Amino acid sequence: MMEDGGSFRSGSSSIWKNNDADEIFSNSFHQEDDEEALKWAAIQKLPTFARMRKSLLTSLQGEAVEIDVKKLGLQERKDLLERLVNLDEDDNEKFLLKIKDRIDRVGINLPTIEVRFNHLNIEAEAHVGSKSLPTFSNFMVNVVEVLLNSLHVLPSRKQHLSILKDVSGIIKPSRLTLLLGPPSSGKTTLLLALAGKLDPNLKFSGKVTYNGHEMNEFVPQRTCAYVDQNDLHVGEMTVRETLAFSARVQGVGPHYDLLAELLRKEKLANIKPDLDIDVYMKAVATEGQKENLITDYILRILGLEICADTFVGNAMLRGISGGQRKRVTTGEMLVGPNKALFMDEISTGLDSSTTFQIVNSMKHYVHIMKGTAVISLLQPPPETYNLFDDIVLLSDSHIIYHGPLDRILEFFESFGFKCPERKGVADFLQEVTSKKDQEQYWEHKDRPYRFVTSEEFSEAFKSFHVGIRLGDELGTKFDKSKSHPAALATKKYGVGKLELLKACLSREYLLMKRNSFVYIFKFCQVFIMAMIAMTIFLRTEMHRDSVAHGGIYVGALFYAVVVIMFNGVAEVSMVVSRLPVFYKQRGCLFFPTWIYALPGWILKIPLTFVEVAVWVFLTYYVIGFDPNIERFFRQYLVLVLVHQMASGLFRLVAAVGRDMTVALTFGSFINAILFCMSGFILSKDSIKKG
Repeated sequence: MMEDGGSFRSGSSSIWKNNDADEIFSNSFHQEDDEEALKWAAIQKLPTFARMRKSLLTSLQGEAVEIDVKKLGLQERKDLLERLVNLDEDDNEKFLLKIKDRIDRVGINLPTIEVRFNHLNIEAEAHVGSKSLPTFSNFMVNVVEVLLNSLHVLPSRKQHLSILKDVSGIIKPSRLTLLLGPPSSGKTTLLLALAGKLDPNLKFSGKVTYNGHEMNEFVPQRTCAYVDQNDLHVGEMTVRETLAFSARVQGVGPHYDLLAELLRKEKLANIKPDLDIDVYMKAVATEGQKENLITDYILRILGLEICADTFVGNAMLRGISGGQRKRVTTGEMLVGPNKALFMDEISTGLDSSTTFQIVNSMKHYVHIMKGTAVISLLQPPPETYNLFDDIVLLSDSHIIYHGPLDRILEFFESFGFKCPERKGVADFLQEVTSKKDQEQYWEHKDRPYRFVTSEEFSEAFKSFHVGIRLGDELGTKFDKSKSHPAALATKKYGVGKLELLKACLSREYLLMKRNSFVYIFKFCQVFIMAMIAMTIFLRTEMHRDSVAHGGIYVGALFYAVVVIMFNGVAEVSMVVSRLPVFYKQRGCLFFPTWIYALPGWILKIPLTFVEVAVWVFLTYYVIGFDPNIERFFRQYLVLVLVHQMASGLFRLVAAVGRDMTVALTFGSFINAILFCMSGFILSKDSIKKG
């Protein structure tokens, strides 16, 4: 009995111990919740500006720590994204739904953009045949012809080429639109027209509107993002640095004002959001960051994390693959705050799985965040094709069909053309308008077949029920009062001029460090040339009234000017290699021209002083110039100005030439003129007058 009783007591004591342990464990959780609530309450009491930068970040130990979202480290951003967006396909959708739920909970409406285009006609004028060849004689003849055409002396001999003929349509928000068509059908031109980036040399008629507003009422380049099919990037920058720079100069757009209103309403309603979502939204709404959380998010959904710290590369520098470079081109625009996206041939060089992943991510964004997107694909696989909601089918400059994806086969079946069961619908749509392939899809073998042109398809679509509904919608004007104030950008640049200058200065300094070999080689070159000059022009003294040695000293000065000037030739290749990237980013209104050019001049001023100092300090007294210290510094100052003039001159030549061969040709010609007119070869007084 005693043993039983003892065992009973020992058992009961163990039960109480377990209960005590559970209670302590439970109390610790309550204590943590209370501490977290107190920390959140302290953040809510901060002023609005400080509250938008402070949040609680859950550490690896599960403790909520107050942080400044502008000072998130790389590992902290990585851990946060691991919790928000994993590698599972559905994680991105769940993540976006959490953001949407938070916004909907306080009744905030997201801005949306509806793009309409009415009766667009785009034509080009070009020479055909032998006159279109880029020969010197053709160039000179064309220059004269343009001059005579402008004076109405000679009529233009160029032929008119129609790129788009009377196309109309509506790109609706919250619906993913596929732009499909064979090569040379006008897909790129249509996307450029919708994005406001059309070449001014093209003849354009018709109207493109955003929420009923015409292009001159807002800034289209800041409202939408156009993803070019050409991959133009600075090869010496890594993937992460490329996207981070793009995010920094594009700014946060309406995200800041949206977050401010969201926090105000949540504070009034006493709503505590999901902490991870709060950190993310505050981080992406804070501008001026060298490395933004949005960069890491885009790297993850595009599958670029594996090469995030690898150079993009170029012809001389080994970098990422062609498919990864294509994704970098896409990501460079996705990191911006634009609500409308026009993406041209983003699947070139990508496998079907990666293409599906990118388009699926875009579908989640468009459906959940009410975005507007048009994606041009050449040959989408069936699983990617089925992700789209609407389709615009182009052929021979005409829109064949524009409407829901599930009605397009019905349209062609009304003509007697049917897609085979095992045939991909996208391939069928590209071939059914082709004269070579159309007959194989003719369903009525008992009836005679006749080729149906693209123009006939386009005219028939207007009487198809989808086309009739589209025409009715186009006939009804968009109510401008329904347009969200934050939908259309009215500022030319995403951030202030000072912030843009800081970003460009930071990038230029980074590129100078990456190309440090060039500058070290230039120092070595000046040093070697100085040593040669010291031995050739070796003199210990020069009398003031000496005439015999005057030519030697003039020759030494001329040699110094030549060496200093030709040391700036390296600027030509560096500027020419980056010009395509500059024109692309300037066209997207990343920065004005002067902000791009100014850092390159400012940061190279110290290099000028050092290079000239190496030359003057080594050669001045050895050659035997006047020992007066004042004259020493005069020569130093003159050569500094010559170096600056040469650097600016070669940068100008590179910018005007745009091509390495042309730039070097013009550079040599201008150098010859400078040396001829400098007074060394023939003085001004020796030139015969009149």
